[in-house]
Amino acid sequence: MSDIENITNVENEYGADQIQILEGLEAVRKRPGMYIGTTSLRGLHHLVYEIVDNSVDEALAGYCDTITVTLNKDNSVTVVDNGRGIPIGINHKAGIPAVEVVFTVLHAGGKFGGGGYKVSGGLHGVGASVVNALSDWLEVEIFSEGKIYMQRYERGHVTKPLKVTGECDKERTGTKVTFLPDSTIFEETVFDFDTLKQRLREMAFLTKNLRIVLRDERAEEAVEREFHYAGGIKEFVTYLNRSKSALYDNVIYFEGMRENVYVEVAMQHNDSYNESVFSFVNNINTPEGGTHLTGFRNAITKTFNDYARNAKLLKDSEQNLLGDDIREGLTAIVSVKIEEPQFEGQTKQKLGNSEARTAVDNLVSEQLTYYLEQNPAVARLICEKSILAQRAREAARKARDLTRRKSALDGLALPGKLADCSDKDPKNCEIFIVEGDSAGGSAKTARSRANQAILPLRGKILNVEKARLDRVYGNAEIKAMITAFGTGIHDDFDISKLRYNKIIIMTDADVDGAHIATLMLTFIYRFMPDLIKEGHVYLAQPPLYKLEKNKKVWYAYSDDELNKILTEVGRDNNNKIQRYKGLGEMDAEQLWDTTMNPETRTLLKVTMDEETNSELDLTFTTLMGDKVEPRREFIEENARFVKNLDI
Repeated sequence: MSDIENITNVENEYGADQIQILEGLEAVRKRPGMYIGTTSLRGLHHLVYEIVDNSVDEALAGYCDTITVTLNKDNSVTVVDNGRGIPIGINHKAGIPAVEVVFTVLHAGGKFGGGGYKVSGGLHGVGASVVNALSDWLEVEIFSEGKIYMQRYERGHVTKPLKVTGECDKERTGTKVTFLPDSTIFEETVFDFDTLKQRLREMAFLTKNLRIVLRDERAEEAVEREFHYAGGIKEFVTYLNRSKSALYDNVIYFEGMRENVYVEVAMQHNDSYNESVFSFVNNINTPEGGTHLTGFRNAITKTFNDYARNAKLLKDSEQNLLGDDIREGLTAIVSVKIEEPQFEGQTKQKLGNSEARTAVDNLVSEQLTYYLEQNPAVARLICEKSILAQRAREAARKARDLTRRKSALDGLALPGKLADCSDKDPKNCEIFIVEGDSAGGSAKTARSRANQAILPLRGKILNVEKARLDRVYGNAEIKAMITAFGTGIHDDFDISKLRYNKIIIMTDADVDGAHIATLMLTFIYRFMPDLIKEGHVYLAQPPLYKLEKNKKVWYAYSDDELNKILTEVGRDNNNKIQRYKGLGEMDAEQLWDTTMNPETRTLLKVTMDEETNSELDLTFTTLMGDKVEPRREFIEENARFVKNLDI
């Protein structure tokens, strides 16, 4: 029987099923956001994660130890694993090969109804079929029993039925998926190597002994990175702490099963003042925490207080340590594997299973108690750091109360140097945080008084990465920002009290200006992260050049833009080009036209991707922490992205 007859038979026999299947995938193409969150770059990368998650599930089940992800020259992606291979037999319910069910039916796969996988990272159970629906084409190859099976789809439709295309070693098993994202659905279809690198590195840390290889074959010379961590999340903590000085040598590590939940915890304190605790469920990041994180926090707070009391490090008259005190300078990974995770909230970023809290709490309480008894020197170091944090917290509270009392007496006095706007509706208002008094003077003259406020800051603000809360409250420039914004910081933060819809950081376009902007972003990220998450923080983009010719003026914001303007107007001796070194060189009118006028200015919105929280945290520590070596490595790695370096 010829292939054509085969296809016809399949169509006749399974027509109704196929109509249902196509309806399912059409829904994905109509509303892709419902399935992958967004059609931006973030959604594009999600396609790769969905396929890799399926391979990681094979690794979690104990059948796969190597995954290779290749970015091909045509910008398609190939993911190869050495797991069992997707089943090729006929699925009796659907009457088509199981692999076809996986790629064409929503909510299909070995993750439903138990049996196939104990735990699974495929959060929605729609992974492979959604990737198929949102791809221009997708090809799957399966290596099984010495044969290579292949099937091809285009925009979710089967175009080549499953058939044997070659032979392989009898021992070889696994799946190879190659797909090209659909350019009619995604805003951008070029994958970012660094974004994939961060996520795949995280996956390798979370799956002990799994080897993940990432290859980029799009450049002239292929780039390859390999991630393989025998120590799993212990090595993850060491990696996150590499820009800090660890308080003690060894990472504290616990693992075990409790109430059918597999719990893994790695933790180590460092000399910083920030808490960096990241939680995962079945290898999925839970930026909003949930029951597993609550269990971890309860356990360490109770266990350290009990130890400090018994060891007489805390006197009877002294108050208990708070969780915040114990977690100061703590880097930790809490990873649980659970059969049926339940997520709360719209974004599915918070775990809701009550058994996870009990499991983590019991395991950590029990094993941490043993650890502290067996390592009294480490226990003492942690307790002493926590007691110092407690004292600093008390000092900060007194400073805060004093500020509040003063404010109450002064009728909530705003900082003296703040030139506020007259409109009192935050939705219409924006505040410019300006470097230096001279630029502040120009900005005050240039602004629209109705809805633009100006707060000039003198010099470089405190580097909060190296300071405790009491020093943060004691810094005049930071205090001015806190009062002006109106939200309070840290535990007192309340976004509903925000006085401005846009907070715009306006600094000189030189190295010092970039440093000041980074100091401000570090403060906002550490103490008011919700301002960034909710999209209230922006960077002003002042021009780099002013070009005058025949009484006409052009502004250029980059070297490229200047060259374009010069090409248009002609390069001759009549061109008068000025390179701006700082905001103070512009008069009020120029500053308004180029940087402050909503009609003509360019603003960069500061955003954060919660999926790469750990990498973001590490970047701030690397740039703003005490250790020089990691910073040098970062600069060397990222030097190629630098434009307009002004020394």
